[in-house]
Amino acid sequence: MSNKIVAGNWKMNKGFTEAEELIEELISLFEKEEVESEVIICPPFPYLEIATDYAQDGFFKVGAQNISPFPCGAYTGEVSAGMLRSMEVDYCIIGHSERRKYFNEDDKMLTAKVNQALENKLIPIFCVGEALPEREAGKHFEVVRRMVRHGLFHLDTSEFAKVIIAYEPVWAIGTGVNATPQQAAEMHAYIRTLIAERYGDDIAAQTKILYGGSLNAKNAADIFSQPGVDGGLVGGASLVAEEFFEICKKA
Repeated sequence: MSNKIVAGNWKMNKGFTEAEELIEELISLFEKEEVESEVIICPPFPYLEIATDYAQDGFFKVGAQNISPFPCGAYTGEVSAGMLRSMEVDYCIIGHSERRKYFNEDDKMLTAKVNQALENKLIPIFCVGEALPEREAGKHFEVVRRMVRHGLFHLDTSEFAKVIIAYEPVWAIGTGVNATPQQAAEMHAYIRTLIAERYGDDIAAQTKILYGGSLNAKNAADIFSQPGVDGGLVGGASLVAEEFFEICKKA
C-alpha cells in the first residue's frame, strides 16, 4: 500500500457553488476508483465547512491554507488554529512562498504559526524552497537549511514528528516549469539529512516530505517515483477534478 500524501492547494480560487461542484466531482471519481494515497484538499477559508462535511465520506481530509499566529483576541480578519480544529480541519499549510512574499511572513511569525497548529492538534504542512536567483547562485541548500532550522528546529522530537514538510522551489510555482525528478530527490535527501542531524535517523526516515511546483498529471509519476519523495502539494492542477484525481492515482 502507498503511504504517499497528495494535498491540493486551491489558493484564492472558486466561487461558493464552484467549490461545492469541484468537491462533488472529486467524490464521484473516488467512488468509481480507489486510490492508495492519502488525499487532502485545502480550499479557501469560506469553503472549509463544505469540505469537512463532505470529508465525512472518507475519501479525503481537509486542510487550511493559513492560520493566525495568535490564539484568539482582537485580531480582525484572522482565523485561529482553534477555530479550524473546531471545524474538524486536520491540516494547515504554513510558510508557503506566496505568504512569505506577499504578506512578509518571517521566521518568527511562522514559528508562532507552527506552534499554534501543533497546540491545537493541526498537522502543519511546512513549505520551504528557494527563488530562482538563489538556485542560480548555488545557494538553494543554504536557503532551505535556514528555513527548516528557523521554522521547525525549535520543536522537540515528539512535536517535530507530527510535521509534514513541502519542498516547493519558488521558481517552479505556477510557472509551468517544475524541478527535474533528480533535483527534487536531491533536495529531499538534503532536508532528510538536516532532520537526521537534529532528531536522528528514525525521525528523518519517517518524516513526510512532499514536492510542489507545477506538479501535474503528466509529471507526477516521475516525481513520485524518486526516493524520498513522499507525495505532492498540488496547486493549479488541484482545481480540475480529473487532473487532481489522476495525480492522486499516481502517488
